Amino acid sequence: MDTQVENAIEIAWNPNSDQTLKGQAIEFVTQLRSEPQGWQVCLSLVIRDQTPSEIVRHVALEVVNNAIQTKQIDSQGLNFLRDRLLAYLRTVYGSGDQDKKLDAINIQNKLTQTFTYLFATMYATEWTSFFEDILGLTMRAGSTARDNAPGIMIYLRILGSVHDEIADILVTRTSDEQRRDNDLKDLVRQRDARTISLSWQDILSQWRFKDDTIVNYCLMVVGKWVGWTDISLVVNDSLLNLLFELVGSPQTSVRDGKVDKLQDTAINTFIEIVGKKMSALDKLELIDILKIKDVISQLIESPALLDLRSTSNYDTDLAESVAKLVNNTMYDIIKALDGAQDTEPASLRGNIQLKVFLPYALRFFSDEYDEICSTVIPCLTDLLTLFRKKAKTNSTFQSESATMLPPILDAIIAKMKYDETSSWGNEDAQTDEAEFQELRKRLQILQQAVAAVDEELYINKITTLIGSTLASLQDQRGQLDWRDVDLAMHEMFLFGELAVKNGGLYSKTKPVSVAAEQLIGMMYKLVESDIASYSHAAIQLQYMEICVRYSTFFEANPELITRVLENFVHFVHHSHVKVKTRSWYLFHRFVKHLRQNIGNIAQTVIQALADLLPIKAELPEETSDNEDMSSDEDDQSASATFNSQLYLYEAIGCICSTRAVPVETQVLYIRSVINPLFLDLEAHLGPAKTGDERAVLQIHHLVMALGTLAKGFSDWTPASTSPSNLPPAQIVSEEFTRTAEAILVALESLSLSFEIRTAARFAFSRLVGVLGNRILPQLPRWIDGLLSQTSTKDEMAMFLRLLDQVVYGFKSEIYAILNTLLTPFLQRVFAGIAEPAAGTDDEIQLSELKREYLGFLLVILTNDLEAVLVSTTNQPTFDAVISTIEHLAKDITDFPTAKLAFTVLTRIVLTWGGPDVQSQPPSSPTADIVATKSQPTLPGFDRFMMTRFSPVCWAIPANPNFNPKDAQGRQVLGEAAGLQKAIYSKTGGEYVTWLRDVELRGMGMDEGTVDDYMNALCNSDAKGFRQFFQTLVQRSNR
Repeated sequence: MDTQVENAIEIAWNPNSDQTLKGQAIEFVTQLRSEPQGWQVCLSLVIRDQTPSEIVRHVALEVVNNAIQTKQIDSQGLNFLRDRLLAYLRTVYGSGDQDKKLDAINIQNKLTQTFTYLFATMYATEWTSFFEDILGLTMRAGSTARDNAPGIMIYLRILGSVHDEIADILVTRTSDEQRRDNDLKDLVRQRDARTISLSWQDILSQWRFKDDTIVNYCLMVVGKWVGWTDISLVVNDSLLNLLFELVGSPQTSVRDGKVDKLQDTAINTFIEIVGKKMSALDKLELIDILKIKDVISQLIESPALLDLRSTSNYDTDLAESVAKLVNNTMYDIIKALDGAQDTEPASLRGNIQLKVFLPYALRFFSDEYDEICSTVIPCLTDLLTLFRKKAKTNSTFQSESATMLPPILDAIIAKMKYDETSSWGNEDAQTDEAEFQELRKRLQILQQAVAAVDEELYINKITTLIGSTLASLQDQRGQLDWRDVDLAMHEMFLFGELAVKNGGLYSKTKPVSVAAEQLIGMMYKLVESDIASYSHAAIQLQYMEICVRYSTFFEANPELITRVLENFVHFVHHSHVKVKTRSWYLFHRFVKHLRQNIGNIAQTVIQALADLLPIKAELPEETSDNEDMSSDEDDQSASATFNSQLYLYEAIGCICSTRAVPVETQVLYIRSVINPLFLDLEAHLGPAKTGDERAVLQIHHLVMALGTLAKGFSDWTPASTSPSNLPPAQIVSEEFTRTAEAILVALESLSLSFEIRTAARFAFSRLVGVLGNRILPQLPRWIDGLLSQTSTKDEMAMFLRLLDQVVYGFKSEIYAILNTLLTPFLQRVFAGIAEPAAGTDDEIQLSELKREYLGFLLVILTNDLEAVLVSTTNQPTFDAVISTIEHLAKDITDFPTAKLAFTVLTRIVLTWGGPDVQSQPPSSPTADIVATKSQPTLPGFDRFMMTRFSPVCWAIPANPNFNPKDAQGRQVLGEAAGLQKAIYSKTGGEYVTWLRDVELRGMGMDEGTVDDYMNALCNSDAKGFRQFFQTLVQRSNR
C-alpha cells in the first residue's frame, strides 16, 4: 500500500506524466483523504527511515493534517499518531547528533502544522504535557542547558504556529472556533505560560552570541505571544536588558549601512509589547517601564539614522521600524488621554508623555522619504482629532494643545514642499509625482484638522507664508526657488477649503468670513504681482488653477479680469504639452464662470487663438495590451489633445456671446469660426465616403467642434423660465441653423459610421440650446441619420433620452412633427427591442433600450401629447405599442423594466380612462356595487382596459419561475396592484363584475378568496390593496 500511494503521488505531481494516468493518480490521492486508514499509510511514508521524495512526504502530511482537522481519527489513533511523530522528532531533532540530516524547511513547516492541529485537538484533555514534551527537544541528552539548536528551532516554529492557530487576530473564526481558541489560551496561561517564558530567557541567554537565527526567531515568538499572555512573564529585567542591548549595541546596529536583522526584530518586539491590551494607566506605566523614550532617542541618534540621514546609505528600513514604534506608542498615549478626565493620573501622565513623544513623531514625519513620513501620519491624525474633541469642552487642554499645534502645522507645511531632488513635468518622474500628490492629499487632511482646532493659527500661518513668498519673489525679481513659490501657491489653492465654505467669498459685497477676507487680500497680491511671468511651468499652472477656483473674486473685481485673461491667452500657447492642454480647459472654465462680466474682447481672443483652432485628426496608434495606460491628466495622445481643444471652442462661444458684444457682431464672430470648419468638412466628405479612415475621423472632430461652439454660445434649455438664462437672439439661431444643416449633410452621407453618428448625436444635444424650435423641422432627418440600420441598442437608448428632452422642451410646438415621425421612429425601436441579445453587454444595452422606450412613452403621456399615439397617422401602430408594453410587463428576467411597464399602463388608464367613477362599496361581498357608468375618453377603452390590461397583472404571478419573495419582484406586484386599482377607479362595478365572473373564476380561484379579493379592491386604499395582492400571490405560490 505504501508503494502504491507513493507512486500515485509521484505520478500526480510529475508534469511529464501521461495525462490519463495523471488524472487517475489525482483521483486516487483525493480518495485517500477520505479513507479511514489513509492517514496511517501516509504517516509511515513521512517517518520511515528510507525517506521518499519531498513531494511525497509533503502530500502525505497534507493527508494526515486533513484527517486530524476533519476528525477522522479516534482517540486511540490520535495517541498513536502523537507517539510516532514525537518519537520521530526526538530522533531527528532531539538527539543533538550533528551528522543527523534534518528535514527540508517545507517539511518542517508541514510537521509544525501537524503538531499544531494535534495541540488544538488534544491539549485540553489528552496531551496536557504538549509543551513540556516539545520543550524537551531543546536539550541534548544529559544536558541541563538549551543547547540543541535543531530542537530549539522546531520548538520555536511550533510555538509560532500555535499562536497563529489560536490567537492571530487577523484570522476570521466562527463563534465555535473562537470559543475553542479562548479556552485553549486560558489553559496555556494556567499550565505552561510561565515555563514557556522561562524557556525564552534560557534560549536567548544561551544563544545570544552564537546564533542570530535562533535569537531572531525567539524574539519573533515573544512578540507574538505577548499579546495574550501575562505581561509580567515577558517584561522582566533579563528580557528587557537583552532587547535594549540588541536595539542599541554599536556592533550590531549598523552593518554596511543597513539595519541588523536582530535589531529590527528587537524593535518589532517592543512594538508588540507596547500593543498589549491593558488599562490606560497600566499602558502609560508600561511605556515608562519599557523605557521606550530612551530606545527611540538612542535609535534616532545612532549613525544609521543621524550621520547617514542625508546620504545614500541612510537606513530607511530602520527608520520605518522606529517610526512604527513611535506611531504605536503615540496611539496608546492618545487613546489613554481620550478616555481620561483631566485630573486623573492617566491624563497627567499621558500629557507628559505626549510632549516627550511628539518631537519624535515630527522627526519621522519630516523625513525625506514619504514611506517613513506616512508611517506616523495615523498618530498625528489621532492627536489632532483628540485636540479638536477636547478643545470644545476643555480650556485647560486647549492651552496644552496651543503649544503643540504650531510645530505640527509647521511640519505639515514643510512636508507639502517638493524636495530638492524632485523635478516637475519630467515624463520619467511621473510615478514619483503621482505618489507625492497622493501624499499631499493626506497632508491636506491633517492641515484641515489643524484648522478645525485653531482656525486663527492656520489663517495666520498660511497668510504669512503666501505674503512673504510673494514679497520675496518681487524683491528677488523672480529668482526665488520654484519649490518655494509652488508651496505658497499650493497652500493658497487649499486655503479655499476654509475660505469658500459656501461657494463664494462675498455676501452683499462683504467677505463672508475672516478667512475669506484674507484670501481676497491674497488674490489682490497674486494678480498684481508678476507671478504669472514666473518661468517655471508648475507655477504658471498653479496660477491658472487658483484664478479658476476663486472666480467669484473676479465677479466682485471685474476690472482685473482683462489682465488675467491676457495671461491665460499666453499660457494656452505654452511649450509644455501638459501645461498647454490643461490651460485650454482652465481658460474655458474661467471664461464660462465670468461670461457675464467679460467685456467686448471676443475679436482679440479669436485672433489670439486662431493658430490653435485648426483641427488635424490623427488615427490612434496601435498599442499592445501590456502597455501601461496613461492617466487622464497625463494623457498626451492625439485623442486627448483634441478633447482638450474642444474647450477652446466652447470658450470662444462663451466670449462671443457676452452681453458686451452686439448681436450683429456675434454673428460675424460665429462665421469667422465656423466657415473654416465648413470648408474643411466639405473637403473631407468625398474621401470619407470612399472609406478613408482619417477623413472620417476628421469629420467626426469637425462635427464635435461645431457642437461644442454651440454649447458655449448658449446654456439655455427648452422650457427654461430662468430670467438669467435666456435663449439666443434670432439671428444667432439662424446662423447656427447653417451649422445644423452642415452636420446633417455629413450625417446623411456617412450614417453607417458609428463615429459620425456619435459626433452628430453629441452636436444635436448641444444645438437644441441655440436653435430652439428651429430644430423641429429637421427632426425627421436627425432621426433618419442617427437611427440607421447599423445603430446599436445603446445608440437608440441615448437618442431616446435626447428626444425626451426635446419633447418636454417643445411640448406645445412639437405635436405636428411628432405625429409625422412617431410611427417610423417606433418601428425602428421595435426592431431594436426584438433583436436578440448577443452577450452580457448586449443584454445590458437591450434592457436600457426597453426602459428608455417606456420612459419616452411616459414623457408623451405626461406632457399632454397622448393624442399623437392614437391619431389617424399613428393608429395602426397603437396596438403594437400596447402589445410591447404588455410584453415587457410580463418579463420576470428584468424586474426594473417590468415595473416601469406597469407604470406606463397605469398612466394610460389614467389618461384615457375618463373621470373617476363614483362607486359605493357593496354591503356584502356578493352584493352588487352601485356606481355611475364609466365614461372613457376613447370609445370602448373601458372594455379594453379590463380585457387587455387586467390579465397582465396575473402574468408574472402565473409564471412558474417567479419568486414572490424577491424584493424587486414584490415591487412589480405592487405596480400591478396599482394598475388594478386605477382600472377600478375608472370602471367601478363593471370591473368588479368582470373580475368576479370572468377573470378570477377563470383562473380557478375559490369563492372565499374571490370575495376577499373584491373586498380589498373596493374598500382598501392603494397601499392596503398592494399589500393584500402581494400577500395573496406569495401565499398562492407556496
